[in-house]
Amino acid sequence: MSVFTYTPVEDIPKIHERARQAYRTGKTKSVAFRKEQIAQLGYLLKDNEQNFIDALKQDLGRPSLETMFFDFAAVYVEVRTAYDNVEKWTKPQKAEFSFNFFAMSPKLRAEPKGTILIIGPFNVPVFTILSPLVGAMAGGNAAVLKPSEQTPAYSALLAELFPQYLDNDLYHVINGGIPETTQILELQWNHSTEGNGRVGCIIAQAAAKHLTPLTLEVTRRDKFCAGKNPVVVDPKCDLKVAARRILWGRFSNAGQICLAPEYVLVPERFQDELVEAMKEVYESFYPDGPEKSDSYSRIVSEAHTARIKRLIDESAGAIVFGGAADVSQKYIAPTLVKDVKSNDALMQEEIFGPVLPVIPVKSIDDAIAFINERDHPLAVYVFSADKAFQNKVFDNTESGAAVVNETLISCGVPGLPMGGVGASGYGYYTGKHMFDEFTHLRVSIDNPGWVDKVAFGFRYPPYKPNSLKQMQALSPTLPSKPGKCPSHLASGKRWGFWLGFVLIGVASLVLTGPALSLLSQSKA
Repeated sequence: MSVFTYTPVEDIPKIHERARQAYRTGKTKSVAFRKEQIAQLGYLLKDNEQNFIDALKQDLGRPSLETMFFDFAAVYVEVRTAYDNVEKWTKPQKAEFSFNFFAMSPKLRAEPKGTILIIGPFNVPVFTILSPLVGAMAGGNAAVLKPSEQTPAYSALLAELFPQYLDNDLYHVINGGIPETTQILELQWNHSTEGNGRVGCIIAQAAAKHLTPLTLEVTRRDKFCAGKNPVVVDPKCDLKVAARRILWGRFSNAGQICLAPEYVLVPERFQDELVEAMKEVYESFYPDGPEKSDSYSRIVSEAHTARIKRLIDESAGAIVFGGAADVSQKYIAPTLVKDVKSNDALMQEEIFGPVLPVIPVKSIDDAIAFINERDHPLAVYVFSADKAFQNKVFDNTESGAAVVNETLISCGVPGLPMGGVGASGYGYYTGKHMFDEFTHLRVSIDNPGWVDKVAFGFRYPPYKPNSLKQMQALSPTLPSKPGKCPSHLASGKRWGFWLGFVLIGVASLVLTGPALSLLSQSKA
């Protein structure tokens, strides 16, 4: 069993500098090296799956299937995707064709940002820290990881395995609590990412001092409730499917998932029918009770358990099932609460636990208004077979994801990034979008001398009377004014100008190099 030890605070600047110096050697410029490290990261996980399962069982009481589903599967997808595509992603791209600039061969290329800081949360710790690392590696960066101190078994295992599988100079793990994190945030990074947590605002403030670009998911336990993902239920939905998928999304990992549904908005007349369907699902999930079930996780700490218990105790809603808590065992029973009001204790902060409030509303318009009175969530879920119903909710709300008849799994779909909007965060995770987060587009042009003779010579002093006209000829025409017939005269003149430009350019190219040599030989 790996031993969890804090990294000495005085060593943190040395680790930071070591990673920066390793990046400056240029080792990561090699795509072959990047692929090697990405593959090694995959095998770090694959070779030690049982060790990670055991560690997360110790830290979170998590069933092995949930660890495989939420953590391992997603990381393997990221590893395979990046490994197969990094050559294509890093290949220089031609800019959009333009008559004005095509002769300059405009290109852009994704280049690494430098040294990346990845701060991981406790709830889905493998996915939220190793997936960004895949993106950092694919982008050619060095990286320093800070896993959560609330998952000591997992964090210790990660620190032990890193030097066994990955480049010891480029990739590092720092373990610790508030003092260590404070020291980390005082240093300058080329990009920082915080995958799911409540310290996003602190990270953003620290990064602002260094103008460090960020990828964040932000949730806070105060008047901001960006982590509260709503579910809007249409009475005409498939009730059994809706009940099963909503409760699975809420109770998996004991509700400690950023994309988990946080509350349900349902028409008043349909609340009892939905609640009865959820009771049946609950009993099928935990036939011998959740406390004895090997399919149910625990809360990460006693402090979090006590906080969730307090929210249940202070709620004025009616508990349908659950409600039990054992702080010493970090246990909160899967809990459903109906008839919850907007000012209820359960609605004042992100619960981040296995408690689901059901809020009756008069209409879909009231449901939309309820969502819009709060910060933009990470996801809005709708259970309905009616496209008009779906579109009305999504067209009138804002969120990182808009998901129909499902919960949670949108972040695991290849090609779809995970990310928030507004108070729920900014930037994207997973796949090519994550690679883009950790690279910048470096542009280049190569302008041959003959271009000045046919197009851009007007820019040099002394300016001549027709210089302004030549410059204006390079600009595109504006769209026609609304209600006016389009004018083709200026456009025609411009096409004529550029046709002449092309002909002169081609002639100039023909008369250079081998063609010019042949001409000299014929004269001789």
